[in-house]
Amino acid sequence: MYKYNNTAAILSAALILTGACCSFGADIIAADPCAVTAGAELARSGIEQSSARLEPARMGEAFGIAVVFEGTADLHYYATPESAPAPGFELKVTAESAAFEFGPPAFPKWSVIKDAFGGDVEVYAGAFNVFVPITSARTPATGAGDVRITITGTACTSMICLPDFTKTLGTQIDWSARDSWKAVTLEAAGESGPAQAAGKPSLSAWLALLLALAAGVTLNIMPCVLPVIPLKVLSIFDQAKESKARGIALGLAFCVGILLFFAVIAVVTIILRLGYGTTLGWGQHFQNPAIVIAMSLLLVVVALFMFGTFTVTVPSSVAGRSGPRKGYVGSAAMGFFAAILSTPCSFGILALAFGWAQTQRLPLATLTIMLIGVGMALPYAILTSVPSLLKYVPKAGRWTELFKQSMGFVLLIVAAWLVTVLPQKRQLGVLFFAVILSFCLWMWGGWVNLMTPRRRKIVIRVVALAIVLLSAAFFLPEPRVAEIDWQDYEKSAVDEAFLSGSPVLIEFTAGWCMNCKFVEKLVYSRSDIADLIRQKGVVPFKADTTLRESPAAVDLKEVYGQVGVPVTVLFSPGKSEPDNLPGVVIHGRLKKLLKALPDRPADPNEQGDS
Repeated sequence: MYKYNNTAAILSAALILTGACCSFGADIIAADPCAVTAGAELARSGIEQSSARLEPARMGEAFGIAVVFEGTADLHYYATPESAPAPGFELKVTAESAAFEFGPPAFPKWSVIKDAFGGDVEVYAGAFNVFVPITSARTPATGAGDVRITITGTACTSMICLPDFTKTLGTQIDWSARDSWKAVTLEAAGESGPAQAAGKPSLSAWLALLLALAAGVTLNIMPCVLPVIPLKVLSIFDQAKESKARGIALGLAFCVGILLFFAVIAVVTIILRLGYGTTLGWGQHFQNPAIVIAMSLLLVVVALFMFGTFTVTVPSSVAGRSGPRKGYVGSAAMGFFAAILSTPCSFGILALAFGWAQTQRLPLATLTIMLIGVGMALPYAILTSVPSLLKYVPKAGRWTELFKQSMGFVLLIVAAWLVTVLPQKRQLGVLFFAVILSFCLWMWGGWVNLMTPRRRKIVIRVVALAIVLLSAAFFLPEPRVAEIDWQDYEKSAVDEAFLSGSPVLIEFTAGWCMNCKFVEKLVYSRSDIADLIRQKGVVPFKADTTLRESPAAVDLKEVYGQVGVPVTVLFSPGKSEPDNLPGVVIHGRLKKLLKALPDRPADPNEQGDS
């Protein structure tokens, strides 16, 4: 439903087919919905961008606020609910103020572009104004008032739609100076925007569908998917040597699993658009830290499986009842899993096709999403449906085991990359848990064998499961952040704070010290310790001893008489010697020492403010 020139189409297709832009949307920016400014960028995709600012203005005899939009011609907004792909996607402007009352906003005349089927779509783009009239002023004639303007909508280019946004702009206007406000009109607004694109060819629906199919095929070379696919294909081929019909059926089951994943995506898209008036961006689920953590840990588990650390066996009683059907379910599950694995690495490849689908009517959007799945499944449907291709498949041998194990390292690399997507405060906990999870899987598979007594096997696996659950509860939740105003360690600053009569606390830590991380989590992330530090007026210093020649490392030994970290040193007024608290289990003693300190004297300035 967009306009674009032939060069842009060729470049966009090349990006999709080659995966040259395989990143998590580095060139697609949506504005921070929480910020309140007088002007800000609303959306950006590559060189295309749009921004808005507020200005007091008058239109005819009316005074009000002009929302001045500026941007490139190819980035546009929907002008009417009818033109938008779903209700709520059109551009909206609302105003609020304690000093003024506002009337309905006045929008400029829209421009018309053609959709994929040649239909007319009303849009705003480029430079245009929206006028919000002031109907009455509650403030005195000589006073000023604050105004907040909220802008919502969906910005699109000729090749992609960005996530819907909500942006609040704020400004202060002087009502007494309204006669000097500049005059604005709406008739000419937007003429330099979408009108310039009116003579350009529209993006063909057939071209978009073809690109979606090609994007799906390209998913198979992604590093997230590549380790899984050859193993399953070899398994299918191996079974096909016994029965060609069974090999074809297993291959088609694998393809059904892939299509099932994209069917789920299509259903979610329909629910969001019809029920909530919003869209689903490709890779948007990776904005949820829980999903990123789950995916990274799943990759670690699969990598360990490829290394042979553990195996998954089906009880003979179950296997006997399931018969040959279990192979089809397993193949479909593997296809579904392969499609899931494609999502971390494929944002750049699928953003254009998937983003275009989000702007279409639901039937065409659903068809586009499913064609991505068809493209991904197509190579396996061909390989397993043409028996003559079997002669080109190398015979299984030691190389297949080495290949499987080497692909496990690829999965670990992808898992490590996913961890870097997380907020920094959560990365260390996930890495620690991944190591413990790996150890427990090694216990599960390596500490027992077929000859291990049943009772001992149960004990070992129950212990491994308990360790995993306890570690998950400790490492995976979002860390609590206590509000301690740490100061960087300097001996002179410590002396100055102590001479002023304040208690002084020094936490000696190091980047390489694992126990120091536990002290941070078990002691200084607790609200009771942070509250006592503030209540007692303690001046806290964080002393980093990571480098041996650092001042903190030198003073730790020469001034404070300690030989290692972690250690906390507390100087209390009236005591000639500090209290030293080495080790990890210091919470109880530190809390007792802090409670014994006198409360901080009340600040006269704070009393005056209250």
